[in-house]
Amino acid sequence: MREVRVVLIGGTSNTGKSAVAEAVAERLGFEHRSTDGLARHPGRPWRTPEHEVPPHVAEHYGTLTTDELLASVLDHYERLWPRIEELITDRAGAGAPGLVLEGSALWPDRVARLAVPRTAAVWLTAEDAVVRDRVRAAGRYEEATEAERHLMDRFLARTGRFQTLMLEAVDALDLPRVDTGGGRTVEEAADAVLAATAAQACPGR
Repeated sequence: MREVRVVLIGGTSNTGKSAVAEAVAERLGFEHRSTDGLARHPGRPWRTPEHEVPPHVAEHYGTLTTDELLASVLDHYERLWPRIEELITDRAGAGAPGLVLEGSALWPDRVARLAVPRTAAVWLTAEDAVVRDRVRAAGRYEEATEAERHLMDRFLARTGRFQTLMLEAVDALDLPRVDTGGGRTVEEAADAVLAATAAQACPGR
């Protein structure tokens, strides 16, 4: 890992990317960033004590079909990719500070085509039931109104479809993935990510 300067962590929502990336970054002494910070797609459609769901986000999840939701986010990630690639290239250069970059926008096919040295990649996965339970806990599903539950259900439908397509791409390209369910701790997942990236000659390989 001494030669790797950029670690990419992909995966669908609520697979633990942020927490695992933070742990990996701390161990390596790297900066941690999310692709969401470059340009954010409509965010998570549930309220928290600090955050209300904006009307445009509620409309997005409340009116589009699962196919339309998936197409929308994939199109967003395609438009975002040149900025992501530029960031990776800059931070992989000699003398640049190390970076752990995480986000769903790290689509397997695009990462696999990267010709950037000192870069490694891994994707996080979790069973649909694990993702569902995490989303419902975050959104306090049992206490939510019917309308609020509907938005969470629409988000989960898109998230599940996204992961299915992502896994097909990851497995077709024989790229590394780490399961974050089954009671695995953040530290254990970070160990697995570091092991998966240690010997890569190019991103994911």
